[in-house]
Amino acid sequence: MAPPRPPPPKPRAWSASRRHPRLRYSRAALARCLEVLDALPGPRPPPGEISLAFLTDDALARIHADFLDDPTPTDVITFPGEAGSGLAGEVCVSVDRARAEARQRQRPFALELTLYVVHGWLHLAGSDDLTPRGRQAMRRGERRLLAALDRARALPDFSWMSRKKSTV
Repeated sequence: MAPPRPPPPKPRAWSASRRHPRLRYSRAALARCLEVLDALPGPRPPPGEISLAFLTDDALARIHADFLDDPTPTDVITFPGEAGSGLAGEVCVSVDRARAEARQRQRPFALELTLYVVHGWLHLAGSDDLTPRGRQAMRRGERRLLAALDRARALPDFSWMSRKKSTV
């Protein structure tokens, strides 16, 4: 008789903070994305909860200034958790930057914002993009993970809510 299989791992704890008034998404779709990322072979963030913050350009620029002494807008900032804290880390992304880049690159907004989540995921997993070699490795990792999410039909359904036009 074959030995019993170990139980499947519990899904990683995560939280998301939607601090951008125009962003909409399904929590279930985002959970599925994170579960697929966690199940893929290769480096992954350390154990613990992953916190995602979906922010405006201004809010992320303030974080950039406060923590990295750079007041310019950016797309993603990642804060690793501390060992034993129960927190793998926090990924802060600019929804505004994703929308602008998506328009410029002529690709779907949801794909661009997912790229930012994946980019932060890779940082938590230990990837760095401060050198040319590191940037190349990061781009390869991003392409690999986005393709895997697409194959698994686990791309989140991020959408941009248009402002309602006044009828007055």
